[in-house]
Amino acid sequence: MADNAEITKIDETTREKLRQTVAKIERLEEEKKEVAEQIKEVYGEAKAIGFDTKALRQVIRLRKIERAEREEQEMILETYLIALGEA
Repeated sequence: MADNAEITKIDETTREKLRQTVAKIERLEEEKKEVAEQIKEVYGEAKAIGFDTKALRQVIRLRKIERAEREEQEMILETYLIALGEA
């Protein structure tokens, strides 16, 4: 860890920038927490109307992947299942 001499060498502008950076990260972490809670509520609503939340989570995950990559992953999975006698 830096000694006190090094810490005192930081000018006020740098200290203020550090404070602002830390505050911004903290604010974004709080927003992330709020968004995660909202997502949880939406999944709860979906479950209440009869949707399978496991399937919804998988759909969301798959939609983040490009179609070609997803098809390649599915092909590899199918190949492994066939090799294991599971398909």
